[in-house]
Amino acid sequence: MASSTRDGSSHEAEIRLWREDDWWIAKDVETGVTTQGESRDVALENLDEAVALHNDAIGNEPTDEELREMGIDPADNTTGDQGPPDVLE
Repeated sequence: MASSTRDGSSHEAEIRLWREDDWWIAKDVETGVTTQGESRDVALENLDEAVALHNDAIGNEPTDEELREMGIDPADNTTGDQGPPDVLE
């Protein structure tokens, strides 16, 4: 399975595929993204979608319009302005 990188080049993805009980488990080794499906094909299709979502989500901050669609006022969006919660320190 070939996939595209951020710079438009492609590489061969290493995928681990195994069966647990009645489910097929598919894991993209590079990203760590793991999915499952009732068949091998479904597990791989789910993995393709999940890796694409993972790659799109990295480093992309939501636009003001996307924040408004989620019910967040962009002026009140202060994520990153605060320190981590005590439990993470």
